[in-house]
Amino acid sequence: MTKQKKKDDESINIVARNRKASFEYELLETLECGMVLKGTEVKSLRDRHCQLDQAYVSREDGELWLINCEIAEYSKGNLMNHAPKRKRKLLVHRREIEKFAGKAEQRGFTMVPTKVYFRNSRAKVEIAVARGKQTVDKRQSIKERDVKKEISRAARSHS
Repeated sequence: MTKQKKKDDESINIVARNRKASFEYELLETLECGMVLKGTEVKSLRDRHCQLDQAYVSREDGELWLINCEIAEYSKGNLMNHAPKRKRKLLVHRREIEKFAGKAEQRGFTMVPTKVYFRNSRAKVEIAVARGKQTVDKRQSIKERDVKKEISRAARSHS
């Protein structure tokens, strides 16, 4: 009974989404990771100052790193403020790294961050193993999105 209650109490506060990732890539599998952050980075994330547009995940020395993710400097920070685009270590169990990054090391696959959020006041990043889409696939995604919009408009005007 306590496990069920714990699941219900989880609060997720989304900071940033990588919308481009779902358009540019076919997302196959996702994984939730913790991040090693400095104090000013956490405060800046709470103010929703994060961009994932050019970010990607790299595996170096058996660890996962979030690269090119921009967390803006904290406005009330002082000389101890952080560098906006520094590499950030991701906290993942070694077994998960082997399983997840092994899939991403195959030809044509990569790891991209899809969203940054707070779960129970801890900063998390969701990463995905992804395969790049061709132009034809992107056109198909646009068509599907347009059809969904038209269906929802028709449903609204009909009721």
